[in-house]
Amino acid sequence: MSTKRDYYDVLGVARSASADEIRSAYRKLARQYHPDVNKETDAEANFKEINEAYEVLSNGEKRAAYDRFGHAGTQGGFGGFSGGFGDFGSIFEDLFGMGMGGQTRQNQRGPRRGADLRVGVTLTFEEAVFGADREVDVTRLESCTHCFGSGAEPGTSPLRCPQCNGTGEVQRRQQSIFGTILTSTTCSRCNGLGEVITTPCVECQGRKQVQATRRLNVAIPAGVDDGTQIRLASEGNQGLAGGPAGNLYVALTVQPHAVFQRRDNDILMELPINIAQAALGAEIEVPTLDGAETLIIPPGTQHGKVLRLKNKGVPHLRRSERRGDQLVIIDVAVPTQLNAKQKKLLEELGESLGTPKLGDERGFFDKLAGAFSDAFGS
Repeated sequence: MSTKRDYYDVLGVARSASADEIRSAYRKLARQYHPDVNKETDAEANFKEINEAYEVLSNGEKRAAYDRFGHAGTQGGFGGFSGGFGDFGSIFEDLFGMGMGGQTRQNQRGPRRGADLRVGVTLTFEEAVFGADREVDVTRLESCTHCFGSGAEPGTSPLRCPQCNGTGEVQRRQQSIFGTILTSTTCSRCNGLGEVITTPCVECQGRKQVQATRRLNVAIPAGVDDGTQIRLASEGNQGLAGGPAGNLYVALTVQPHAVFQRRDNDILMELPINIAQAALGAEIEVPTLDGAETLIIPPGTQHGKVLRLKNKGVPHLRRSERRGDQLVIIDVAVPTQLNAKQKKLLEELGESLGTPKLGDERGFFDKLAGAFSDAFGS
């Protein structure tokens, strides 16, 4: 007496179930008990039983024989089925993205996108702030103009691969504990292209593409910073078999400036002044990226004070009508060498001013904190 479970019970369907219902039940259970997914000890046995049931119930003739004679109607059970796992390949490809052999299937014959490329461009500080037009030379793969991308010498044509018959894949049957497993691998003769070139093009040697160097114009917008990348769409390597071209990425490096430093959209600079200018105030011409500007130094300006020139900074990258500011950090220079007259005048000034007392106005650390606050705009 057979100890096998009823195939309808194995799949959890009624005896009146349609072919679609049987297939749906099998897909669900196969995903649940596949040994690559389910690591329970009985998963392999359950998986084998599920496949055995589906092998019978998915076949009209075998199902009719099973309905009439039970397991005896299967003529030897699971091992005697002539169909093997041929119908399961497409199911497992849908379920797991691979064939029964565990190999991911890729379409080598379809359109393939070209690779992205990168080039570097070095800018001056001013070019990064205001933008520039630069030319770059890029070497990329383009379709061979001699063979028009076929890879074959004009007057000849690629031939269908005799090894895979143009499919790009070679199928192999293997026996396992589950029965016959059908696996697909990329054809080694044509590398999955489905065709072989018997008379290669003399220009591209059958590769369908050749290297070409092109000079491209790059419009660099105002406000870019060091490390910014600009994408030129479809200016990378051309695709194959009608696939789109890759992109060209232009990586920007900005040279440092002798006077200015950048912080976001603001420009920072240090302005040295003498103690008289700091005490009495002054009007001093300072450089900006737009030319010289007059900066008013208020009387009593302290070391580290930050003065602001509005709209003299860096344009916002995508809103060039807006600009940051130029922050001028005051550096009160204490003289280290004095002539006799200067020394005498300072001595007289020092006597008239007296010595500041501890605790006057803000404390030292408050002043220090204030200097940092002014310098960094908080």
